[in-house]
Amino acid sequence: MAFLARLLFTDEEITVFTEQLNSILTYMDALRKVDTTGVEPTSHAVPIPTPFREDAVTPSLSQEQTLSNAPQKEKGFFKVPRIIE
Repeated sequence: MAFLARLLFTDEEITVFTEQLNSILTYMDALRKVDTTGVEPTSHAVPIPTPFREDAVTPSLSQEQTLSNAPQKEKGFFKVPRIIE
């Protein structure tokens, strides 16, 4: 996995992480054996109300307000350094 993620570890770190990963996989195997028949899948243990609000149209900032703190602007737009030649 470290190779695929392009991570470099010492031999000692590989030993520690291998033990930890094996421990996680063993625990996952134990969870797989639990009978979950009739248990509805959930993302939380308790119901949580949705944090979203209704969409509402509100006035937006004017172009002048939007550009008021811009370090550089040109012809009504933000001016940024060129990154593609």
